[in-house]
Amino acid sequence: MSQNILIVEDDLTLLKGLEIALHDEGLFFQTASTLQKARVILNYTDIDLLILDVNLPDGDGLNFLTEIRKTHKQMAIIMLTARDLEIDIVTGLELGANDYITKPFSLAVLKARVHNQLRTQFQAESHIYQSRNYYFDFDQSIFQVSNEMIYLSKTEERLLRYLVEHRNSVLQRDQLIDYLWFDSNKEYIEENSLSVVIKRLRNKLGIEHSIKTVYGIGYQWKEK
Repeated sequence: MSQNILIVEDDLTLLKGLEIALHDEGLFFQTASTLQKARVILNYTDIDLLILDVNLPDGDGLNFLTEIRKTHKQMAIIMLTARDLEIDIVTGLELGANDYITKPFSLAVLKARVHNQLRTQFQAESHIYQSRNYYFDFDQSIFQVSNEMIYLSKTEERLLRYLVEHRNSVLQRDQLIDYLWFDSNKEYIEENSLSVVIKRLRNKLGIEHSIKTVYGIGYQWKEK
């Protein structure tokens, strides 16, 4: 299951390292170097895991943690900080952090902590999507539109799941291609391969499908 990660970190060197490490793991993420930008992303994107630095140029990460826990109760949060005193760690956990990593740290350790939080969240979630005339059970590969069964290829199913999991977020074409054909030689993926899969999926979902084209960027599963 692919999930949304937001990294809030003002150390650009560290941020780049985190981007490379998580990109290699096939995870989808966004970044912010300020709390202001992080608020904008959280308002418009469903985030599953937040990696949050404590010391940021426009505020304190612990105060931000308290703020966002009021509206994002299920989101997993890993705190990053140079503060390694026991009281700081305890404070972060008591305020609602799921994990706390002190700097400097190993990227391998961070990746393991990230996967642990995502795995825990994944096991706790339902893998059924139900909205309007749609019913999708991704575990059982059962897909219904207006109570009628539809049958999807593995590629169509992967695309649908990715769109639904990132619903209301605009996904870039390159991002979707990397996800669908991650184990293929991209040189042999035709330019219109994604467009063909999108068209087939739209036809199966019917005229009232929720896959919207964002011209010049990519696609979006738009809930009405």
